[in-house]
Amino acid sequence: MTRGYSLEQDLKLLINNPKYSDLEILCENEKKLYGCRAILAARSEVFERLLYNGMKESYENQISFPKINSAGMEIVLEYTYTGSIKEEFLTKDNMIESFYAADYFQLPDLQDFIMKVFKNTLKKNLTENYSPELLSKFAEKMPLTEDNVLLNLLVEAVAIIPLNTIEFGRLSIAGLKYLLSCTYEKEMTFSTPEYEVFRYRAILAAKQVSNDAYTTLMKLLPTLEQMQMDNSVQKLSLQK
Repeated sequence: MTRGYSLEQDLKLLINNPKYSDLEILCENEKKLYGCRAILAARSEVFERLLYNGMKESYENQISFPKINSAGMEIVLEYTYTGSIKEEFLTKDNMIESFYAADYFQLPDLQDFIMKVFKNTLKKNLTENYSPELLSKFAEKMPLTEDNVLLNLLVEAVAIIPLNTIEFGRLSIAGLKYLLSCTYEKEMTFSTPEYEVFRYRAILAAKQVSNDAYTTLMKLLPTLEQMQMDNSVQKLSLQK
């Protein structure tokens, strides 16, 4: 495409491009990205403070973010250079990382867009809800705060799913802890009975110990539905 017709398209040529960059960005997963310090500082006060503070970061051509994954940083770079993100760029694999990075670099509009995409995803994929995975990733990445809008959305989305229908491994122990902390003694719909919560926690912990422990507990701790079926069978046998 010929340059000079679209500012957004022209700026995209600069994204993560060593030729037009004066800064190396080292991410949590040791992946190296590239940026222009002037553009980053103009778009984020956090970058401004980091890159023009008179300290060593002001003179070195490399800066490290040990808690920012490259997947999240790539979304931040796209947004800071062009001012927009395509909805399809956000997936279950990078959404939490992107939200964390947007929060870190104080980009509220990007955070709002990520939440909007998540809401749209819930509406479109009712049969393929990946909220448990996102809540698990959130628990690993961000602190538990009641005023975090994305956390509240995730908790509401997971709370209406019966735990015995969530495959073990999709919701981590940390994610379950978040869920219980946010729903305990609060006016929020939680579709899972107390026994099923105990069962899920116990089997999830056993799965982390060994496959044998997991298999044993799966046999010892049936679901409520299974117990009800067994009771019905026993009653029928007694009647005969």
